[in-house]
Amino acid sequence: MSLKVSARILVLLSLLMSAHQSLAAPTQRQDATRHLYDRIMEEFKHRDYEAAMAGFRLFIELHGQSSLAANAQYWIGECQYRMGRYRDALKSFYDVVSNYPLSPKLPASTLKLGQTYTKLGDSEKARLMFDRVVDQYPDSAEAEIARKTIEATTGSEEVPSQ
Repeated sequence: MSLKVSARILVLLSLLMSAHQSLAAPTQRQDATRHLYDRIMEEFKHRDYEAAMAGFRLFIELHGQSSLAANAQYWIGECQYRMGRYRDALKSFYDVVSNYPLSPKLPASTLKLGQTYTKLGDSEKARLMFDRVVDQYPDSAEAEIARKTIEATTGSEEVPSQ
């Protein structure tokens, strides 16, 4: 299925679902919102990052107050990162950190900021982000990844003694 066809189907699906949701009970709206989010995640899992990114943007437009909005913003950044659009990815991950201060995606977004700065060759900013993950989310899986990354980069920067 081409990208345009896939994106059109996604748009039609979400428009139909959003029209149906306005008439539905709150639980049904939550279920429909979750179903749409899961459908978009399938695009991501199938590595159709353009379609997934378009879907997550539409999701935020339609369901910006949903508890899944921060996740959708994170996955937009992940799509951009995987497509090599690192500057766009930085903005998306910063949007999560700035606009969703209570999101469970904060550790992952902060870690991805560090990884993105690494891809851009800015080791100083990358290190700041990795340190922030370790300091602010010390018991998270992301902190463990950040620690290992810091250790690996610190080890490669040291000059052996003679």
